[in-house]
Amino acid sequence: MTQSFLSDLLTRVAAVGRVISPSADRTPLADLCHALVTGRGEATSLALARTILDRIKRLDAAEKKAFLLELQNRFGPDPKAVEKALAAYRDAPNGVALRALNRATEPVSQELIRRLNRAPGGTADLVALRADLLTMLKDAPELEALDADFRHLFTSWFNRGFLELRQIDWSTSAEVLEKIIAYEAVHEIRGWEDLRRRVAAPDRRLYAFFHPALRGDPLIFVEVALTAAIPGAIGGILAEERPHMAPEDATTAVFYSISNCQEGLRGISFGNFLIKQVVEELRREFETLTTFVTLSPVPGLRRWAESAAAKKDGGLTPAQKTLVANLATGAGTPTDPALAGLAARYLTDPDDSAGRVARDPVARFHLGNGARLERIHLGADDSPRGMSASWGVMVNYLYDLATIERNHEAFATRGEIIASPAVQKLARAGAK
Repeated sequence: MTQSFLSDLLTRVAAVGRVISPSADRTPLADLCHALVTGRGEATSLALARTILDRIKRLDAAEKKAFLLELQNRFGPDPKAVEKALAAYRDAPNGVALRALNRATEPVSQELIRRLNRAPGGTADLVALRADLLTMLKDAPELEALDADFRHLFTSWFNRGFLELRQIDWSTSAEVLEKIIAYEAVHEIRGWEDLRRRVAAPDRRLYAFFHPALRGDPLIFVEVALTAAIPGAIGGILAEERPHMAPEDATTAVFYSISNCQEGLRGISFGNFLIKQVVEELRREFETLTTFVTLSPVPGLRRWAESAAAKKDGGLTPAQKTLVANLATGAGTPTDPALAGLAARYLTDPDDSAGRVARDPVARFHLGNGARLERIHLGADDSPRGMSASWGVMVNYLYDLATIERNHEAFATRGEIIASPAVQKLARAGAK
């Protein structure tokens, strides 16, 4: 109620400002931005910010790209202010002068983004604007500096202290449930009945992070299955007809789908906080839970294997090249035990070209959180997406509360990929 009251108040103040500044729609957009960062009146600033954001929405892709390039070029650091602050620091190299130099080197674009964020609905519009910006980076890499401004500010605005964890169930508003269906990125939710099976069954849970500025729009969510053992395939978890178990009898919590919802927040990490807090929530609710694992896809396996097999020095053994060729043509079978060894190599051999990091993006996420690569499963996901990405291979990452911090440090500081003895044995066998 407090959030709604403040939002309504800001909207009314912005409306007053629109009356004060009726010509804003006829002024060049970049000039409006300059007026916003140099203005002082609160009502006028709120109205101006709202007008700018509304006009940005009406730009087509080419116009938006041109506008963002102009912002980056026009609203960088002030060279004269930087020179003045640098001279002051050289004359008196103390903490006060150093802070003044730091303020001087901050791009004006960051202050512009801050002021735009004050407008009613400004945060959501800025997240959407960055999503557009990200699509432009490939063709306009010079926009990377402006994207760095967004990342810098979003990291502060969306830090863990502002996030709210909510359990999503069948009583959650239809607006939020519809967004869960739309945002699911790992295992498609095929309508309302499928969603009901995931949020209303007694042995299923779904948790999401929300931010007060985005109200009913989730940032990230995780789907959890409560089971009696570590699963080796996704089919049983997603099956329409399956026996339900009493959640108080479960010993294992399986994180089987994690979906980031806001493309404009790409690169802003929430997942590590989400999993760890959900583990704590589940432990408080069910004392019988002793094992916390994922059932995760291996999205880069097939692409890596086919690329390595096509190279003379791709690092695969002759047997592995034959395996990949057979799988590609349909002559091989995705339950061939040799595929497990190939997957183990992919997951445990660091990528030297990228600074000795795990090759797979999902592996980087969970290993970075302190999990251990526990098991590899063949034929675990026979969906078109699963077969296309990894010939159906899925893996478990184990979140052992006693070793999470140690594993995280090993991965973060030394690039060490923590894997169970069984996976290590597979990797060694696959290298021969």
